Amino acid sequence: MQGCIRAALAVACALLAPLEPAAAPSPAPEPQPGLAQAVSSTPVERGRYLARLGNCMACHTARGKAEYAGGRAIDTPFGTVYSTNITPDPTTGIGRWTREDFWRALHHGRSRDGRLLTPAFPYTSFTRITRTDSDALHAYLQSIPAVVLTNRAQELRFPFGSQAALWVWRTLYFQTGEFQPVPDRSAEWNRGAYLVEGLGHCSACHTPRNALGAERSGAPWSGGMVPVQNWYAPALSNAREAGVGHWRDEDVVQLLRTGVNRQASVMGPMAEVVAGSTQYLSNQDASAMAAYLKSLSPSVVPPLASPSTAPNGAVRAADSAAAQLYETHCASCHGKKGEGEPGAFPALAGNRAVQMANPTNVLRVMLQGGYAPSTVGNPRPFGMPPFQQVLSDAELAAIASFVRGSWGNTAAPVNLTEAHRARERQAPTP
Repeated sequence: MQGCIRAALAVACALLAPLEPAAAPSPAPEPQPGLAQAVSSTPVERGRYLARLGNCMACHTARGKAEYAGGRAIDTPFGTVYSTNITPDPTTGIGRWTREDFWRALHHGRSRDGRLLTPAFPYTSFTRITRTDSDALHAYLQSIPAVVLTNRAQELRFPFGSQAALWVWRTLYFQTGEFQPVPDRSAEWNRGAYLVEGLGHCSACHTPRNALGAERSGAPWSGGMVPVQNWYAPALSNAREAGVGHWRDEDVVQLLRTGVNRQASVMGPMAEVVAGSTQYLSNQDASAMAAYLKSLSPSVVPPLASPSTAPNGAVRAADSAAAQLYETHCASCHGKKGEGEPGAFPALAGNRAVQMANPTNVLRVMLQGGYAPSTVGNPRPFGMPPFQQVLSDAELAAIASFVRGSWGNTAAPVNLTEAHRARERQAPTP
């Protein structure tokens, strides 16, 4: 049972379904201290904002189809799931759903009729959402145009889509519970934790998963491969990967809202998250998320370990052939010494993204190109063209190894097998 494949495919698609009777309606609780809504407005307007923060549209809108009408195919290790219609159409959508029905789906992972939902819909994170925010989301979704689009049957391999299997999975890995503010933390930190752990469901990608698709409880925020998409979601707890404990607050905010800052730019699935979600953060919420994210990793960057000896004769940085390949294909943008060009092309010298122990992302960017998101704050981002039709696997490994071992970079070289795997595991365009 795959937890959500975010971001874009890292958001969710809902499979609606009972083994237990529906819970009796309960009154909506008041907002908790420290979780005050940053956008003071009507429930519909607040719900629109929250839907963006949750990036609901990313999974619930199929390419070329009406917004929120579902039908998007999402591949998981257990088969293909199709997002459901969450427009207010009374027959094919959620037009007959009450606020209590909607709360039950987000908080308990159950459909209107009581059936268990698959964890491809990230109720494991959404259970932390307050009832007030759930009701606002419901109000917004009931206000959008109704679309008649019948939900497509799921194509999960047996027994993964069965109610019995879902009951076992939930017994092992799911516990309901709204987010509870930490008393000795600031209101800002608690707001950030609420957004990151709940609506943002960031752990869906940035926490490794076990063989049944559940997040590993003993390794929060320690990074992992995004299933099927085969990008590496770097560790938010590691200052050598995606940890931001040593960054200035304003740099974290800028990356979340524009996709670029003076130290980094986002690409791959995270670029889709910024484009569809975090660029719309209010100033208050962006600062709150920054405060929480900074607390996940050390404020001092530890020294890099010495590179290991590469297997299979991988090319070392001193290899003149690799240096020539870099000069031919990369230096015109990234500089002869990997210095890059501020505001346009990122520096490779000292770049932690190219020095991570897992070289997947640098190989994927070389193969498929690298594109920062177009945002209000950065509407015309520079991009990197794909080289999969230009470079052989051996050349790909040589350039990656050269970059990872030059100008003070000390990461281990990339071998031919890793380069070949990266090419073979490229996910098809959704």
